[in-house]
Amino acid sequence: MRILISKFRSAAARFAVSRALVVAILLGPVVGAMLAFGAVAAQDATNVVTIDNFTFTPPELTVAVGTTVKWVNHDDIPHLVVNKDKAFRSKALDTDDSFSHTFASAGTFDYFCALHPHMVGKVIVK
Repeated sequence: MRILISKFRSAAARFAVSRALVVAILLGPVVGAMLAFGAVAAQDATNVVTIDNFTFTPPELTVAVGTTVKWVNHDDIPHLVVNKDKAFRSKALDTDDSFSHTFASAGTFDYFCALHPHMVGKVIVK
């Protein structure tokens, strides 16, 4: 009887370890993808300029070299994001349209809405 119990315990231990290994193998990539997606989503949220009520929010944004900044128009009328030094220019952005630009070099990039020049903003790249 002791031999039977010993074999049963040994088999149960092997089963528990192998089951845990299978679960880890199956869930590992899923958890990794979720963490990576969360990091990308968090990064994107901090580098977004919203256009709402004829205003760029935030009006000034500081980012690192290589960062992509996204402008999203939430107004009911079109806007056009244009850099004063012509480093970037969007197409006309209708409601919920977006424009992205990656800043490859350091500097201060002043921009405005070409359709409403009183709308101004700034991206500082360090």
